[in-house]
Amino acid sequence: MTDSPVTLPVLDDAGRAALFTEARTANTYSPEPVSDATLRAIWELAKWPPTAANTQPLRVTFVRSEEGKRRLLPLLAEGNRAKSEKAPVVAILAADLDFHEYVPQTFPARAEMKDGFEASGREGREDMARFNSTLQIGYFLLAARAHGLATGPMAGFDHDAVTEEFYPGGREKALLVVNLGHPGPDAWYPRLPRLDHADVVRWA
Repeated sequence: MTDSPVTLPVLDDAGRAALFTEARTANTYSPEPVSDATLRAIWELAKWPPTAANTQPLRVTFVRSEEGKRRLLPLLAEGNRAKSEKAPVVAILAADLDFHEYVPQTFPARAEMKDGFEASGREGREDMARFNSTLQIGYFLLAARAHGLATGPMAGFDHDAVTEEFYPGGREKALLVVNLGHPGPDAWYPRLPRLDHADVVRWA
């Protein structure tokens, strides 16, 4: 007896537009707040897509208090500070280099993998932590868009300084800073071209 084929759902045009074809980097934000419930819901959606061995190394810090912004803004590139100051929420996305501690919880069928990761040390785990955290960052951005928020991902910041300020101790490393909120006036720059199928796709 063979298994019946599985038919996966297909997003409609509105869903595809929200996540992909109309996805833009916002440069201004309205003062409308983003609720705790929405931020929790973003993570509850973003956590589900796969990572290698289900390791889930991404860690998120939501910065929205005046004190948190005061600590973060000076560490951003000068051109990013004004828009991050206006954004209702700024998410710091980091890789947990000690993700292996959760392996018995996240991959109980291979709980012994924790010992192998432990033996490799943080330096040996860093590539895997960074790769899978970066994968999860993509999921996180899509989850935010799925909840009706504009996103502004930024690599322009002092990575070492943000890591030291928000993740002291060496366990986590900051990878990306993302503004979150509802778009404000003139939020979008003109849409830039995308590479064509013929430029990027090969068949083998």
